[in-house]
Amino acid sequence: MLNVFTKKTIGTQFVNAVDSISANVAEGFGRHFKKDKVNFYRYSKGSLKESFDWNEKAKVRGLLTEEEYKYIFNELDKLPKALNSLIKYTNEKLAL
Repeated sequence: MLNVFTKKTIGTQFVNAVDSISANVAEGFGRHFKKDKVNFYRYSKGSLKESFDWNEKAKVRGLLTEEEYKYIFNELDKLPKALNSLIKYTNEKLAL
């Protein structure tokens, strides 16, 4: 169980970073112009990189087991290709 300090520092930051991945994709979908859409998809990629970083920090600090770390890493690792495909599709297919 995580103590209050760990929850408020690593736990909150980790959850916010992971949540921000999909939140930025959703916000991008809601934008009208291609440039705005792509910007939010890129923000999502930044949040993804931040999530990898928090996963690593949690492992190094002994907050995750090796199994938990690998599971989270593998789930996060599925997303770069999807985000890159979304950016590419948006750039190629949308007129504005």
